[in-house]
Amino acid sequence: MRLTGLRFWFGTYTGLAELMVLALPLAALVAWILGRRRGTRTALAEVGIVYWTVPLVWMTMLPNSRAGLVPGRVSLVPFRDLVTMSPPQIVGNLLIFAAVGFFAPLRFAALASVRRILLLAAACSVTVEVAQYVLQLDRVSSVDDVLLNTVGAGLAALASYRWWLRPACRGRMKNRIRARNAARS
Repeated sequence: MRLTGLRFWFGTYTGLAELMVLALPLAALVAWILGRRRGTRTALAEVGIVYWTVPLVWMTMLPNSRAGLVPGRVSLVPFRDLVTMSPPQIVGNLLIFAAVGFFAPLRFAALASVRRILLLAAACSVTVEVAQYVLQLDRVSSVDDVLLNTVGAGLAALASYRWWLRPACRGRMKNRIRARNAARS
């Protein structure tokens, strides 16, 4: 049976991936419009978090074939499921909250700490895993998923670390670095 219409777009991995690609120009337009009102940095961070995270979390909430028929399964032993995961599954888990890790410190100064990003990502990931269990989606709620989601957000946070500083602070930091380099030479 081939799914068509909304069931294809919102009920399959392929449909959601295609929808993300098709929505990219719209996301860029929204970021541009918001950027004119709120500033480019804020707008890009807000749109980036929503554009990336919502579809990926949606994908994790798609039910498997026996959803509702079997009770939820839980795996609380770290690294047990990791050895059986396929590489695309590992990469997917690393990417789910990567936009949160990358953009949240840019948007919210209170989150400009790797520790805070790790805590936020872990809390979001635990929420998703609990929802998968409670909704009986025929998925395994695994501590390994939480670990991978959290590590992905942490790595993304480290990748954006240099942009966390406010522009005024960044100018002072550049001046300090220049002065230090001038003193060395």
